[in-house]
Amino acid sequence: MKLNSRHVSQRWVMAVMGMLGVTMAYVMRACLGITLTQMVRPVVVVESGATSHVHHDYCPMPQSSSRGHSKSNRTNIAEDEFRNRFDWDEKTQGEILSAFYYGYIITHLPGGVLSQRFGGKHTMGFGILSTAIFTLLTPYVSYMGSRPLTILRFVEGLGEGTTFPALCTLLAQWAPPEEKGKLSTLVFAGVQIGNIFSNFLSGFIIQYIPGGWPNVFYFFGVTSLVWFVLWCLLVYNDPNSHPFISDVERDYLKQSIGSLERKKDLPPTPWLSILTSWPVWALIIVEAGHDWGGFTIVSDLPKYMSDVLHFSITENGLLSSIPYIAQWVTSILASILADRLISRQIMTVTAVRKSYAIIGTVGPGMGVMCASFVGCDKMIATLCFTLGMALMGFCYPSIRINSLDLSPNYAPTIMALVNGIGCLSGMATPYVAGILTPNRTVLEWRLVFWIMMIVMTASSVVYGLFGSGELQPWDDLEQYYLKEKEKAKKGLPMDERLSIVHSKSIEDGRQSNN
Repeated sequence: MKLNSRHVSQRWVMAVMGMLGVTMAYVMRACLGITLTQMVRPVVVVESGATSHVHHDYCPMPQSSSRGHSKSNRTNIAEDEFRNRFDWDEKTQGEILSAFYYGYIITHLPGGVLSQRFGGKHTMGFGILSTAIFTLLTPYVSYMGSRPLTILRFVEGLGEGTTFPALCTLLAQWAPPEEKGKLSTLVFAGVQIGNIFSNFLSGFIIQYIPGGWPNVFYFFGVTSLVWFVLWCLLVYNDPNSHPFISDVERDYLKQSIGSLERKKDLPPTPWLSILTSWPVWALIIVEAGHDWGGFTIVSDLPKYMSDVLHFSITENGLLSSIPYIAQWVTSILASILADRLISRQIMTVTAVRKSYAIIGTVGPGMGVMCASFVGCDKMIATLCFTLGMALMGFCYPSIRINSLDLSPNYAPTIMALVNGIGCLSGMATPYVAGILTPNRTVLEWRLVFWIMMIVMTASSVVYGLFGSGELQPWDDLEQYYLKEKEKAKKGLPMDERLSIVHSKSIEDGRQSNN
């Protein structure tokens, strides 16, 4: 069914605003990664003498650069260049970058519950609003010391933790099955767009706008406040509550999705069924593997570009953006292909989700390993990063929307559980990278990338064995209410009725997966 061209499609308005919201979330999350390279003093490595050569673990400095690792021939660096920088070692930087994810993981499950009860609009909106306020405070808090900044990043993560569960709620209400891949990929494309703008604009602002790195946080904070106002005006929880939706689109969504109202009277969340579901745990594990690689790149690629390959801040911003541009393009093309493969019954939903997840996790691991083995060849290293991150785009029409396949009714809760546990990787990776790279050498970073590849590959194997794209039995509300009526007639107490329902759903789930 085609919509009347005279009307603006409100589901696409929601998707575009959701994409911009994810973009705002990610620019505020990721901008510290590249900004930190200009906030701290560079490491100084002493060479043996005037006749010594650069150690093979270090890439040679550009001749025109004043940043140096050598004390023998670059001790004349102007003190003014680093006067306002902080003396934070790699471990301290890792703690600052990790702190965001400690807060992020805490609000995932509450965000899913709030989204189910009150809708995704305000849950996401106020989460981004709080993150914007804390981003604006970042420059002031940074001068108070590393510990206050670590605490601020933790609180910032608390605000942003509701983003994906809230979006999952909105997509469940607005995305028809035949458009689920395209709409979801558009929304989650904000991840790549956010990383692109975070790296590119941060480098540009630091280099060319008077005032330096604090302007990065001011710019992204104010931009996010503007987004919040537009979000409140344009987005609604479901089609039935939208005052501007056309009758044609409302009828189309009702035919495709069913109920146009958000279900506020869902049965109690079937936690026992969810926590004993093989497909759910397979999704959790592959998400954790994906996040390990994704967060390693988000937090540490700008540092690798700066500390190892010695790109300038403008080069760093531009070249750190290129892998995300490739990932964005790949995710869009992959989602279009996925929808066609499924709609034309060329592949099952499960086959598409599994094959895409394997490509999107194994490919990036191989890409970063390639980059580490080419050493100081800047062009080939950048190409390897770009190819690897491009393949990660296959994850978006796969594991990012798999919770909607398994259980549309409880997708926000599952998304919160999956994303929350996956974010343990975000807590670990910056800290691990900081511990393993005290001298910022090529060999030290190679170990970081080896770990990334092993984790991502292992997680894809688990998902390939136990993942699923099929609707799970415990999502069936009609069966739930039917069984409840039967139990009520028999006079069983509520807790016993719930126990029977959960046990039955587990049994049905095992039968469907066999």
